Amino acid sequence: MELELLMPGGSLEKTKIAFQYGADAVYVGVPMLSLRARENQFNWDDLKEATDHAHSLGKKIYYTVNIFPHNIKIGLLEKALKKMAELKPDAFIMADPGVIMFAREHAPEIPIHLSVQANNVNWASAKFWHGQGVERVIVSRELSLTEMKQIKAHNPDLEIEAFVHGAICMAYSGRCLLSNYFSYRDANQGTCAHSCRWQYKVHEAKPSSGVYSPDHYEEIEGQYMLEEIKRPGEYLLVDEDEYGTYIMNSRDLCAIEYMDNLVDAGVISFKVEGRSKSVYYAASVAKAYRKALDDLAAGKPFDKTLIDDLAKTANRGFIPGFLVENPKEAAQYYEKNVPYQTHVFSGVVREDAETSRKKFEERTGEKLADGEFIYVVEVRNR
Repeated sequence: MELELLMPGGSLEKTKIAFQYGADAVYVGVPMLSLRARENQFNWDDLKEATDHAHSLGKKIYYTVNIFPHNIKIGLLEKALKKMAELKPDAFIMADPGVIMFAREHAPEIPIHLSVQANNVNWASAKFWHGQGVERVIVSRELSLTEMKQIKAHNPDLEIEAFVHGAICMAYSGRCLLSNYFSYRDANQGTCAHSCRWQYKVHEAKPSSGVYSPDHYEEIEGQYMLEEIKRPGEYLLVDEDEYGTYIMNSRDLCAIEYMDNLVDAGVISFKVEGRSKSVYYAASVAKAYRKALDDLAAGKPFDKTLIDDLAKTANRGFIPGFLVENPKEAAQYYEKNVPYQTHVFSGVVREDAETSRKKFEERTGEKLADGEFIYVVEVRNR
């Protein structure tokens, strides 16, 4: 099977740009039923246009239906599945067993890919889901290359997909309770507030300090609490060890140096996170990973300049996740509370159909200053 670069499609524009810069497939969120419910810019007309566009290029599009729905959404889900099936996506990405059951009943012709939200971390779980009709498993981000290889060895007919780039959840994907605790926004309903990325103060309790004294906790000297800066007076009891406090920013995943190892582990689809990020991100990341995969197929050595290209997009510092070893203290991003990047997204360069001249479409609201340069992510023909 050919290797697949799978890019996020946060909007119709991002979907088209991802294909333009080298994606083989794009995953998009459906209205109300995706884990990017708040940032999802798709309506049903956009979804149809994106699907038709993908198929006109001979490429694939997957619909994410990976929420864990409460009872109130079941009726909506069944109706939506029938509507989605009419659009003929190349697969559904799902996590909830009941949702998978409905998909098998109402749209048996559409393949099912098991979402990373299902937290598949072992070969036995993968075997179970394969027996339920799942054709592809998107393995948990918390796995090593060795563990992925073992999953494939026990399931030779199962397709394996893995995340290779983008934000990492500070818990098992989607299992964090912080967002619900602080904002009453459920990550498993697609409304995560990303509370792990907020700015916190750390307090050390001292006898009679008054810093922390809810009825159900005894104030202990040396105990630490977190206070989110926009919620003064609300304290969250935390534990801290030699590696730090874990309710903080996770660094970002970047596995572009490990593509050959992932192929050796049995991965056939390489997934990028970032539906809520910019078109600049979609273009830059797609272009870099496309070149990495093409070079790998051609037997060429890894081009290390691709890492520099990826650093031009917003990131919180790159790590290879758990692929090689547990990153421990290197997994957290402590330096500052804003993303790091070497370049800033300014706008889009388009060609005027009538004059064939290039036009710059500004996207930041700020004019370029004298002496500033524009770095252009050119489209690669393939």
